Amino acid sequence: MVVRKSVYNEQVFNHCNIAPMINELTITRPDDWHLHLREGDALRDTTPHAARQFGRAIIMPNLRPPVTTVELALDYRKAILDTLPAGQPFNPLMALYLTNSTTADEVRRVAENEQTIAFKLYPAGATTNSDSGVTDIQKIYPIFAEMEKHEVPLLVHGEVTDGTVDIFDREKAFIDRHLIAITRAFPALRVVLEHATTAEAIQFVSDAPETIAATITAHHLLFNRNSLLAGGIRPHYYCLPILKREKHREALVKAATSGNPKFFLGTDSAPHAVGAKESDCGCAGCYTAYAAIELYATAFESANALNRLEGFASHHGADFYRLPRNNETITLKKSTWKIPPNYSFADGKVIPLMAGEELTWKLC
Repeated sequence: MVVRKSVYNEQVFNHCNIAPMINELTITRPDDWHLHLREGDALRDTTPHAARQFGRAIIMPNLRPPVTTVELALDYRKAILDTLPAGQPFNPLMALYLTNSTTADEVRRVAENEQTIAFKLYPAGATTNSDSGVTDIQKIYPIFAEMEKHEVPLLVHGEVTDGTVDIFDREKAFIDRHLIAITRAFPALRVVLEHATTAEAIQFVSDAPETIAATITAHHLLFNRNSLLAGGIRPHYYCLPILKREKHREALVKAATSGNPKFFLGTDSAPHAVGAKESDCGCAGCYTAYAAIELYATAFESANALNRLEGFASHHGADFYRLPRNNETITLKKSTWKIPPNYSFADGKVIPLMAGEELTWKLC
């Protein structure tokens, strides 16, 4: 990681015992270990946003119909690559959608193909396009055993769907009811708790064996539930798992900036057309891929931890997935710019997180 500092600011901040101002930051090209690109015409808009900053990304499989086989995953991957800007290196790594009908043979096929990397567990009804998800987790334990055997990671949307559980408690309930049992039953299975949002999730992952990790989103690092609900409902801040209390945001920031290799970047960037968000039953998802690394830099700078961004964004995830770190670098500069009110999205528009506001980091 290379940083450039203002000489004047360095003198002032050293006198005050505060970290010097960083004006430029060069890091290993990061990866996104949790990304939604959608499908069809939307790919021509979402793929370039992701590819401009990330070397690789795990592509989520919750399409309609879901991506449940290696064949479907490779078809989807080709569609993504067909929308990649000329000369832009980007490697989509495909996750398959776990269902009640997933077979041991499909697990083996995933293990044998370097372009497919994991299975994603969506409890049925937990989030967008999860209606084909698993209805009884214990019944797919034989599939977990096959994944453990073939060293295929399990990616988990960790929320229960029990309507009696408060929406702010569903991640903790999932850990208590299911995730602890899964990790004990399959100690060699690599498990990623996606988009961790609570102090309890951070504690669980921190205390767990090295086979357990978590991704953390930029929006959960930057915002708490007041951003969604205080002074009016802001649908473009609505995501699942939902934004939590400030104490949980603080726990996420502490984990992300700690240098602990169990925590790494996963944007969960999830675009929806304006009408699908601004409706009487709006879809869950925040669109952050347009400036993901700038958003993470903002969060890390706020925590006085820009020196830890490279590990979180570029090293920890690659190491967990047993992949080589990227060779290229990217450079961020201190430069204030205004986020557009919307971006093209298929035949409509998508409103990005923080639309109309300013960021002070810019990818060169």
